[in-house]
This record gives sequence, C-alpha cells and structure tokens, in this order.
Amino acid sequence: MSVRVRRVYDPPEPEDGVRVLVDRLWPRGLSKDAARVDEWPKGLTPSTELRRWYHAGEGSFEELSRRYEAELAASEAAELLETIRESTRKGPVTLLTSAKSPEESHAAVLARLLQN
Repeated sequence: MSVRVRRVYDPPEPEDGVRVLVDRLWPRGLSKDAARVDEWPKGLTPSTELRRWYHAGEGSFEELSRRYEAELAASEAAELLETIRESTRKGPVTLLTSAKSPEESHAAVLARLLQN
C-alpha cells in the first residue's frame, strides 16, 4: 500500500499512480490539464469551518488532526475514505494539496489514516 502526499503544483511523476485532489477548492492558477487529477472527492475534504480555523493560525496540527478525523467518521466521508483505501490496494495513490506544508496539513492526516 503506497500513499504519498505532494503539492498539486509539483509536476506529475510516473510513480504518482492515482492522483487525488484532497482540497475543497481548486488550486489557484493551475489548469486542469496541468494538475492531472484523477479524482476529486470533495466529501473527503475538511469542512470550510475547519479549513478556515486552521489557516487562520488558531490551532495546532494535533488539534486539526483530531477535528478532521472526527469529520471523516461521518458516513459520506467514511465511504469515500474506504473507496480511496481500495485504490491503494491496487497501486500507488498520491494525495494532492495546495498547502505550503503538506506534512502538516489535512492531507498528511488522511495519508496516515489510509496507511493504517
């Protein structure tokens, strides 16, 4: 099971496998052709409230992780999470985000959950 987290602005690589955009909003200044996104499950992305709270600098990464995991426990998100988990059994999956620090973003939380 191979799950990677990368910035959506980085050029696609052959080892990316299935490229999944995990941001609620489309990345600024990036065409759909350049992004080469295979899936965009918006129901798996953090809520607008959680995204705004974290980007405002009001909380820690640990608190983001806790809140986002709670959101992912909801039925729609849980179903989408399982769909992505099934994709990881077939080959590599790359979670794409526009976050400047992907290792401290919701994409890292999602990658950890997929690998467990």
